[in-house]
Amino acid sequence: MKPSLPSPRKYLSRRAFVRRALAALWLSLLAAAPAFADRHWHDLHEAVRSGRLVALPQILDWLEARYEGQVLEVELERDDGRTIYEVEMLGPQGQVVEFEFDAASGELIGMEGVNIDGMRRKEEAR
Repeated sequence: MKPSLPSPRKYLSRRAFVRRALAALWLSLLAAAPAFADRHWHDLHEAVRSGRLVALPQILDWLEARYEGQVLEVELERDDGRTIYEVEMLGPQGQVVEFEFDAASGELIGMEGVNIDGMRRKEEAR
C-alpha cells in the first residue's frame, strides 16, 4: 500500500494560508513600529528638554571644534544602563573614526579608528 500524498490543492491551500499568516504578521509589525518609534522619540525629546541628556547639536559642535571630518552616522544606544551617542566620522584622509559620548554628561568616553590624530584640528583653529 502506497502512502497517500496530500493533494496539490490541499498543499497549495496550506501554503497560501502560511503566506497570508506571515504577511499579516509582517504588516502588524510594520504598523506597530511607527507607534513605538513615536513614543521613543517623545521620551528622548523630553530627556533632552529636562536636561537628563545632552542635545546632539552640542556633541556635534564639540566634535567640529576639535576634529576635521564629515559625520556619516549617529546612533543613540543603551549600554549597561548608560545612554551613549555613537558618532561615526569620515576624516580628511579617508579614515573612519567612531566617537562615543556619555549622553547624560556629554563626556567623550571612547574613540576608535585609524589615524585619529590626522583628524585633529590645529590649536590655532580653535
